[in-house]
Amino acid sequence: MQRLQAFKFELKPNGDQARDLRRFAGSCRFVYNRALALQQERYTTGEKKLGYADLCKALTAWKADPSTAWLGEAPAQALQQSLKDLDRAYANFFAKRADAPRFKKKGQSRDSLRYPQGYQLDQANSRLFLPKLGWLCYRNSREVLGTLKNVTVSQSGGKWFASIQTEREAEIPVHQGTAVGIDLGIVRFATLSDGTVYAPLNSFKRHEQALAKAQRAMSRKVKFSRNWKKAKARVQRIHTRIANTRRDYLHKTTTTISQNHAMVCIEDLQVRNLSVSASGTIEAPGTHVRAKSGLNKAILDQGWGEFRRQLDYKLAWSGGHLIAVPPHNTSRTCPCCGQFAKANRQTQARFACVACGFEENADLVGAINVLRAGHARLACEVSPAGGQQQEPTEATQSGSMSD
Repeated sequence: MQRLQAFKFELKPNGDQARDLRRFAGSCRFVYNRALALQQERYTTGEKKLGYADLCKALTAWKADPSTAWLGEAPAQALQQSLKDLDRAYANFFAKRADAPRFKKKGQSRDSLRYPQGYQLDQANSRLFLPKLGWLCYRNSREVLGTLKNVTVSQSGGKWFASIQTEREAEIPVHQGTAVGIDLGIVRFATLSDGTVYAPLNSFKRHEQALAKAQRAMSRKVKFSRNWKKAKARVQRIHTRIANTRRDYLHKTTTTISQNHAMVCIEDLQVRNLSVSASGTIEAPGTHVRAKSGLNKAILDQGWGEFRRQLDYKLAWSGGHLIAVPPHNTSRTCPCCGQFAKANRQTQARFACVACGFEENADLVGAINVLRAGHARLACEVSPAGGQQQEPTEATQSGSMSD
């Protein structure tokens, strides 16, 4: 199996290199926005959308233009990768996988640039060579395995990071674990069908007061002044701490689950639909808006989408399977007699079957029903001719995410 994996390290650029990184990232952002404006202008006039090759020709013309000749100072391949990003964004939009591409704004979108080639990695001396930047030192925390494919440099929380994507041949191990169902929630982050419970981290909630205080202090500063920039940096550091804490918790949880279980059944939750606003419109205002807003904030704070993404590729790497099942009525169906009734779940936490009297925690009941639904789906995907098991679609994607 070809495994794509990214190794992320913190860079330690000097003053000149940090300045060049900001300039190059700004050039990539400019090229992306100008190409997007060109595509929107052609759409308005009824012309056909330009492909990647035509956009590269336009980029050459922009470099020759005296008003934008400074684009020639940035790495040419990094600028071309920005055009590839725009082309991929349009492809995702037409395939209804994402919204329409939007303009990138300085300070609001992450500064980044990608090198498809021309880089060198010296792990023995903990340094990385990038075109037009030279050798940059980095915090060497682990060994990079495989053949290097590309390097993406990005800024987060005032620091620069290099994400090195590699490819290598890896054998798929035979997983010896068991099957388990998972029910995701707010009071309990994850409840497994074997009774294991993972408490919610609530990373945003823990830092909410500090973030609000920092944002109020920033609002009192004169915009774009030196004090305003310092206050903005404090806000960014808190946001970075929230994201890093949540990501670390999800990685530890998904690693434990993927190592101990060969088949994981999870609800196919649509987080975007679950966290939609209830405010409504002026003509038809919503009800219980404040309560729904708090619920939406709690849902997004859990990171359900990232949890499923990490489980997907980690199970594929370890030889396991991830099966997503419909979430309908998983916590209202009795696992003993199969009776479905809304009255079975009288409270958010307790399940009491009105037919047989079975009582248990509602999240555990949901996890048991998710596991049963996963077994039923797996049985339907067994070939009747040879009796060979076909892997679920979710488990066939090895992913290219960082471990």
